[in-house]
Amino acid sequence: DYMELSATPGNTPGNSSRRWLNLQEYQSKKLMQESGVTVQRFYVADNPPDALQAAKRLNAKEIVLKAQILAGGRGKGVFNSGLKGGVHLTKDPSVVGELASKMLGYSLTTKQTPKEGVEVKTVMVAEALDITRETYFAILMDRACNGPVMVGSPQGGMDIEEVADKSPELIFKEVIDIFEGVRDDQALRMAANLGFKGPLERQAADQIKRLYDLFLKVDATQVEVNPLGETPEGQVVCFDAKISFDDNAEFRQKAVFAMGDMSESDPTETEAAKWDLKYIGLDGNIACFVNGAGLAMATCDIIDLHGGKPANFLDLGGGVKEKQVYEAFKLLTADPKVEAILVNIFGGIVNCAIIANGITKACRELELKVPLVVRLEGTNVQEAKRILSESGLPIVAANDLDDAAKKAVAAITRK
Repeated sequence: DYMELSATPGNTPGNSSRRWLNLQEYQSKKLMQESGVTVQRFYVADNPPDALQAAKRLNAKEIVLKAQILAGGRGKGVFNSGLKGGVHLTKDPSVVGELASKMLGYSLTTKQTPKEGVEVKTVMVAEALDITRETYFAILMDRACNGPVMVGSPQGGMDIEEVADKSPELIFKEVIDIFEGVRDDQALRMAANLGFKGPLERQAADQIKRLYDLFLKVDATQVEVNPLGETPEGQVVCFDAKISFDDNAEFRQKAVFAMGDMSESDPTETEAAKWDLKYIGLDGNIACFVNGAGLAMATCDIIDLHGGKPANFLDLGGGVKEKQVYEAFKLLTADPKVEAILVNIFGGIVNCAIIANGITKACRELELKVPLVVRLEGTNVQEAKRILSESGLPIVAANDLDDAAKKAVAAITRK
């Protein structure tokens, strides 16, 4: 009986640009190991001979071989090599090379991957351990407490929301003082509440303290271990961990963020992230170029209201440079679905003239072929409007968001 260890992004699954750091399972395990947290012994391999060597080197009673992809549901996935399952258990190390040869370089399709699957470039060869008891333990930032909170339950290995719903008395919380950290009495009380007895109680308390050290060290917003298990040999082991990172800490967590795996991300989202743009593809035909997520959502809604369909959601954020505007247009025009572009900028910190210069440069250099509707409001807006009107480019000016949406929809209908 083994469990999967995975690192999932801090926000919506499936959306991973620079903002949402995605780590492979082995990377997450490595971070835990470095903080002295007990995990299964493991090696990583990117070719079959290395996988075979790793299996022999482990010298374990049972071995688990896992394909390393970010998507869930690996165990039930299928490879285009014909192999079924991205997770295999074996007591015979000599078969690991053969199994790895049907994983590495092949695509694995699970219920969470795109239809064509995801190519497996690395496998993890780990010691499979039996679990006699499963508990749930997490540390997360909690607004209500203005800081970190430990949450635990003796009922692990299952959906914690379900436990909270059906047996709320089995959920235990400890508020951590950010200045003094996890106290001994708190760690021991949590270990006892998780059901660890005798010498295991102290061992679990020690693991809890080490998990908190990891939480602080990597600027995590959440470290969730499910299950924190007990083995027949009397060991407390973290079998599965999800670590969410604070993207605002990227400047001081360079090593952690450098591990981020972008290969499974949408290439347009990845390209957008390079320019500090937030891009989310949708299935309509009107591209939206906006500053601020709230404004982007409102723009999508109003396009919808007037009978149009947004093709994407591109958020420019605050500190805008002309180059970003140019790159944004490049991304938008590369999408063959786009039949019109709607620019909706409300300039607070954003200088509208910078946007206007970026738009005119992009239109000229990219030889824009689709109608462009622009609504600018705020800082330096008069100068911006002058730049656009004197550019001689076929740019449709709009007075407000409603007017802009109507004009964008009309531009497509006229086509």
